[in-house]
Amino acid sequence: MRRDLVVVGASAGGVEALRQLVAGLPKDLPAAVVVVLHMPAGGTSALPAILSRSGPLPALLAEDGAGLRNAHLHIARPDHHVVVEDGVLRLSKGPTENGHRPAVNTLFRSAALAKGPAVIGVVLSGALDDGTAGMVAIKQRGGTTVVQDPDDAIYPGMPESVLQHVAVDHVLPVVRIGPLLARLAGQHADTIAAGPASDTLRTEVAVSQDDSGAAHGDIPRIGSPTTLTCPDCAGSLVEIPGDSAQYRCLVGHAWTADALMDAYGVSLERAMWTALRTLDEKASLAHRMVDVSKNAGRGLVAERYVRQEEEALAAADVLRKYLLRGDVREETGT
Repeated sequence: MRRDLVVVGASAGGVEALRQLVAGLPKDLPAAVVVVLHMPAGGTSALPAILSRSGPLPALLAEDGAGLRNAHLHIARPDHHVVVEDGVLRLSKGPTENGHRPAVNTLFRSAALAKGPAVIGVVLSGALDDGTAGMVAIKQRGGTTVVQDPDDAIYPGMPESVLQHVAVDHVLPVVRIGPLLARLAGQHADTIAAGPASDTLRTEVAVSQDDSGAAHGDIPRIGSPTTLTCPDCAGSLVEIPGDSAQYRCLVGHAWTADALMDAYGVSLERAMWTALRTLDEKASLAHRMVDVSKNAGRGLVAERYVRQEEEALAAADVLRKYLLRGDVREETGT
């Protein structure tokens, strides 16, 4: 078995890092390269054109059922997971991971399951921690792990997270990763070091695929129930055992602890702005009813509306000052 598959994940700051990486790859690289970059769900991706101009390898959008081609860059499509299965690529509209589709973890897990020691996983610049769980799977299956030096990354969050949870094989500035991959690709892989594919890994890969609805029922079996809920669907979350906290809802949406905390912060801020608008509307209505009650000669009723207006204005003032400080998400840990 030879190392013939490179999987690359990046997020914020990732375009520049990818350009530098592919510039260092040879035109006859004896491995296929599959790239996931977090991107908005709508529209098209210009990444293939950018990367084709940045290095000698042609870059193309991944196609469902397409074979892995050495010396080619296969780029994940917007709003589709890309999954490695039996030597071909599969596109999926499966559940999001950390709010993303495509997601780095989805690609990395499937590569680890399908190719084991033949995989080289690479994590580049990005915020939060998508890619960590996937790199854990690659390492456990005997693959090779490569991380951009956090000091070299525009956004060091993803590289730092991997380094905290995985005994990474290589940590380099991105300009040195391309030449490293050129040396590693095509080499014999150590199959002895490959660990067996766990039931958890098989289930999570199955859940990420379109035709795996039946596997969703297996999610409670691979984790422990929690009182937490999924930000995407409000379903109950199951905690998946491992070195880092991982969660999945019964529908299949997956979250790491950092991404879940960030999503909760967004939900909290949105709810607080809604509450502020409601308080302002309540105060406005109470003010109108004060005039209506006075004109009708109902003084006691007018006094009640005055108190309601004052209470709503006071509560709105406190909430407005808190929100306009701009630190709501920081105080929730996001």
